[in-house]
Amino acid sequence: MINNICIIGGSGFIGTVLSKKFINKIDFSIIDKIESNQYSNLTQIADVRNMESLRKVIPDSSIIINLAAEHRDDVKPISLYGEVNVNGAKNICIVAREKNVKKIIFTSTVAVYGFGPIGTDENGKINPFNEYGKTKYKAEQIYKLWQEEDPDERTLVIIRPTVVFGENNRGNVYNLFHQIISGKFIMVGNGYNKKSMAYVENVVAFIKHSLIFKPGIHIYNYVDKPDFTMNSLISLVRGIMGFQKKNIVKIPYIIGFFIGKLFDLLTLISGKKFTISSIRIKKFCANSVYNTAIDNSGFKAPITIKDALEKTIIYEFIEKS
Repeated sequence: MINNICIIGGSGFIGTVLSKKFINKIDFSIIDKIESNQYSNLTQIADVRNMESLRKVIPDSSIIINLAAEHRDDVKPISLYGEVNVNGAKNICIVAREKNVKKIIFTSTVAVYGFGPIGTDENGKINPFNEYGKTKYKAEQIYKLWQEEDPDERTLVIIRPTVVFGENNRGNVYNLFHQIISGKFIMVGNGYNKKSMAYVENVVAFIKHSLIFKPGIHIYNYVDKPDFTMNSLISLVRGIMGFQKKNIVKIPYIIGFFIGKLFDLLTLISGKKFTISSIRIKKFCANSVYNTAIDNSGFKAPITIKDALEKTIIYEFIEKS
């Protein structure tokens, strides 16, 4: 039995699902700046930006799983990306050295590749376009330095998930599903661009699987195959809901991008955050297709992507309605 695991950032979406997977099986604690809604009795309050708070809650010889991050597109001030993602990694590594930690599992992101070519794998060119991707890659380098100080004893697992979805998440995938199901969805572009996605239960299963990895640096993209075009994803969602087939309203990318720029200007003037922005339009219309070497690790995802989409949609839009 693996014991003494610290899930940093464990009060969030992925951390809550991971905690559910661990409960009554693995000895663990949640370390976060806010209390877990579901596992308050297992939560210890600390902030990755505050090294002293980490020292108080990370036990000797523990395993660290770091899920903490600033990740939204519209984080203000922009310096928060560096404070949490980069300085947080530095603080965790300092405390890990002091506490004789031998294994760190870090959730990074495919955003380190930026708008990479279709099929980008773990050897893809690092070319982030935003502060989130840039700071996550800087954090990866900090963890690598920690591992390389004692390469025969220390294990570093870097997991780069694509967009993660699942029950009780209110991110971009949920918002897309909500728009499709409510009939308010308007397609920007032709809908032939492809998207890779990752189901939270599968991501968590891989994190748990990676606990067995031996000393060294292990880097994996996390992707659930197959990929979907936007058109095929919309058809799948509508089919699960039992909707009749009908044409989706489409507008050219250039018009959608211009609308996004207008909302950027409104945000700048008003200080209010909107769900529409030029970068979100650009990301929506881009191909985001990644490959992974995860099969080489002996891992098999427990749930197919199609079943995962069906489970999520039924839970969010049928059972909860």
